[in-house]
Amino acid sequence: MGRVRLNSESRALPTVSHLVFGINNLLKLVAFDCDGVLFDSRQANTAFYNAILEQFGQPRLSPAATDFVHSHTVFESLEYLFAGYPDLDGVREFTRSLDYQPFIPMMVEEPHLREFLQFLRPHFTSALATNRTTTTGAVLKYHRLEDQFDLVVSAQDVSHPKPHPESFRRILDHFGLQPGQAIFIGDSRVDEEFARNAGVTMVAYRNPELQADFYLDSFAGAPALITDLAAGKISLPEKRKG
Repeated sequence: MGRVRLNSESRALPTVSHLVFGINNLLKLVAFDCDGVLFDSRQANTAFYNAILEQFGQPRLSPAATDFVHSHTVFESLEYLFAGYPDLDGVREFTRSLDYQPFIPMMVEEPHLREFLQFLRPHFTSALATNRTTTTGAVLKYHRLEDQFDLVVSAQDVSHPKPHPESFRRILDHFGLQPGQAIFIGDSRVDEEFARNAGVTMVAYRNPELQADFYLDSFAGAPALITDLAAGKISLPEKRKG
């Protein structure tokens, strides 16, 4: 079943404790992207990369560059921004020395996120798959979310970042699950490709342009989606790895 859209109409949070699960009882894991899903982080990412560009006398981020750094690793972003620059090693060294802490408060937690994370426990496993690297732990700690996920996999933890499916394979292996027992909530083309490569159901967050199975414009609608999946009112589609 595809293209089911959940809006942000206010309603009481459903509970799953009393549900008779659907016959397949498949949904076990809800996984999230970080930037653009847990947080609106565009201001923070823009300020961070503009600081690097300014250090080396380069023009500020263009709209296209802003979109790129939003969903790629810091290493991929530097290669993109400094393509043809004669001292990329110097850029990398400066970036490693740049303290990200001042940029973290610019990241704004998405509305209703915390309520949704609380709703998921203890009935569902939650995980984070992000292309952030060394900043992941600091971001979660600052926003008091470090204990809200059963597993966090960053680009630092894998050989191949998203959209390669290694991150999701690691998550599934850790919990002993199959792709058909999971959904992934993401907001970018990288996330769309990541979910397809991993063979998992894609939930597009605040991005109707993505090719996804379900769509959310707010986490206020997320408990209803999970409840309907758990109750068998809607089904997880069969996926094939792309």
